[in-house]
Amino acid sequence: EVVPQWWTEVPVQRWVTRRSTMLMTPTQALTVDYRTSSWDRPPYNGMTTYRTDFDTWLAGKAVAAGARLVTSTVATGLLRDGSGRIAGVRTDRPDGDIRARIVIACDGVNSFLAKEAGLLPRTDPAHTTLGVKEVLALPREVIDDRFGLVGDQGLDIEMVGCTSGIPGGGFLYTNLDTVSVGVVVGLEGLAASRIRPEELVAGVKAHPAIAPYLRGAELKEYSAHLIPEGGYRSMPRLAVDGMLVAGDAASMCLAAGLWLEGVNFAIGAGLAAGQTAAEAIAAGDTTARGLAGYRRRLASSFVLADHKRLRNAADIVLADRMQRDYPRLACDFVEQVFTVTNPHPKLGMAREFFRAVSLNQVRMRHLAQDGWQALRAFR
Repeated sequence: EVVPQWWTEVPVQRWVTRRSTMLMTPTQALTVDYRTSSWDRPPYNGMTTYRTDFDTWLAGKAVAAGARLVTSTVATGLLRDGSGRIAGVRTDRPDGDIRARIVIACDGVNSFLAKEAGLLPRTDPAHTTLGVKEVLALPREVIDDRFGLVGDQGLDIEMVGCTSGIPGGGFLYTNLDTVSVGVVVGLEGLAASRIRPEELVAGVKAHPAIAPYLRGAELKEYSAHLIPEGGYRSMPRLAVDGMLVAGDAASMCLAAGLWLEGVNFAIGAGLAAGQTAAEAIAAGDTTARGLAGYRRRLASSFVLADHKRLRNAADIVLADRMQRDYPRLACDFVEQVFTVTNPHPKLGMAREFFRAVSLNQVRMRHLAQDGWQALRAFR
């Protein structure tokens, strides 16, 4: 809708044709691996890219459509007219005031503009995570060989149970000649653990299921990013006279375990915000009432529909039992099933399962309760 046939020109690294989910303990890994040829042809299902390349390309599209791009500039506050209504932004440039009939705040999880406008409450650590990533260089042919990829095919691995009990998870995805690996962990849990985030990344890289992929890799980049994961229940008011909020500033990152999506939701919200702003200006009404169509647009799109449907998913995925107990339970169960016990006979699947449940001190009541809640959260 924004860029027809975008896949013919986007600066892609690899098209994700394979997704894996790992349940991990310090010495075990149970992987659900899915690959399909349908993800290897247009319009594709996902891709890996460098944000510097992607953002430059997307900004170029905006400029071609008539926007003016101002780089190396920080919006430091809001401008207001004589009646107190928002009328633009103040920047850190000399004489850098920019007047506007509508401001769209997309300045990230800790949006100072949305806070100044009274739309965004204080950032809640309970609903905020820290993503930490390393980019490691390997020859392209080595990546293809180790991950079983051909051409521009790519792999995305999501991991649970690799963060020392801190709510969160790990990730690994392939670029052309680099591999990105890291963790996303809750701020509260990270602070309470007193573990450095780079220690968690080092643990992921050293895990027996991951280390062989990264042998000989050279560190090229280290970065970190705050992520709003409160979702639907943490979204602020989205409009005030003269201003809309979108993207991370409006807590629009979808963190639902099976689905970890952000850029697509930011683009969807930006499209809705732009359309709403254009209509409001044309109608001569840039008040909150004149901008009310923004939320209606979001509600009729995947942006709010997916957030609303999956609003309870994060509670399930980040719960202690899901983070600590169930990865061990699953790994122990599968290990027992596939371990050759001769001369002793096999116990059978049911007995092996209950044995793993007992070994990990999991209560069947909790297992049933969590299973039911997961079904409801992902229905």
